[in-house]
Amino acid sequence: MKVKKEEIKAMILQFPVEEINELIAEIRKALEIREFMKMKLAETGFTEWNDPEEDIYNVQAEDSWNLL
Repeated sequence: MKVKKEEIKAMILQFPVEEINELIAEIRKALEIREFMKMKLAETGFTEWNDPEEDIYNVQAEDSWNLL
């Protein structure tokens, strides 16, 4: 189904104001959920940072602070 943005806009503007506001709220909620899911997905890319064996950079940084 291919619908142009202008067609959707024309359909929406036929709704009563209350229904448009409800639709806006539903769209915002859907976008929040989508953004949250993207963040959770991105989080999985950093799980190796929680591995103590991969913590060499923090150890080096702490050691360099101790030298000061």
